Amino acid sequence: MTAQPEEPTASRDPGEDPAAIFDALPPSHRDKFRAEYDEALDAAHDLARFKQVQTLLRRWRLRAIAYARPGYEEAVQDALQGREDTFVRYTPPGWEGQV
Repeated sequence: MTAQPEEPTASRDPGEDPAAIFDALPPSHRDKFRAEYDEALDAAHDLARFKQVQTLLRRWRLRAIAYARPGYEEAVQDALQGREDTFVRYTPPGWEGQV
């Protein structure tokens, strides 16, 4: 028997490529991304608003990564239901009493 490499469990980073972001999103979020992306592209005709596209792609890139994480939906429901006991509290070393 030979050992086979295990598939990575970490979510893949789609970068800021709109097609990769779209593919990385769960189907339930794709329509909203597409609508916001189309709106940002329309706004980009005004050069003063071009950065809106870049900002949108960065935001949705991070969302795609978050949505792909195991337990994401459960964590959202826990937060919405106020179940704070399910969250781990972390204080970086040296920050005790400062936060």
